Amino acid sequence: MAKEIMDRRASDNVYLHKDFHSALSTSIEYLHRHFGSEAVSEYLRKFTRTYYAPLTVKLNNNGLVALKEHFQKIYDIEGEKIEISFTENELVLTIKSCPAVKHMREHNYPVARLFMETTKTVNEALCEGTPFKAELVEYDELTGHSIQRFYRAIL
Repeated sequence: MAKEIMDRRASDNVYLHKDFHSALSTSIEYLHRHFGSEAVSEYLRKFTRTYYAPLTVKLNNNGLVALKEHFQKIYDIEGEKIEISFTENELVLTIKSCPAVKHMREHNYPVARLFMETTKTVNEALCEGTPFKAELVEYDELTGHSIQRFYRAIL
């Protein structure tokens, strides 16, 4: 039998990280239980300022289009459709159901009481040091449905 060689790279695979969400949820619940809600917010702000630093730079340089492109790409990867309303000064995202919450509920993983902070606090931290602000207009803890608004605070 002839030997067959398969050449594969990680980039050949669809990137999904669904179980990351349950690990994050567990971490948030631990921080909340042992150190309080401010510890959760502080952790998420520090994470965002580090991990998403390049996105914040793009937001400063390119405006809200940077966030529009980012969220469209993320939700495409996650396989969720979102509604986007976009102008130069305002971006509104309507998420029917959060893919993270959906995955955790489908697999009976606990959803942290403060899991919504992964949207609210992360969005606010993304905008720190930019002329933009973030607002979590609506959030449903059962489904993760949300309406997220980003807007130019400095005209």
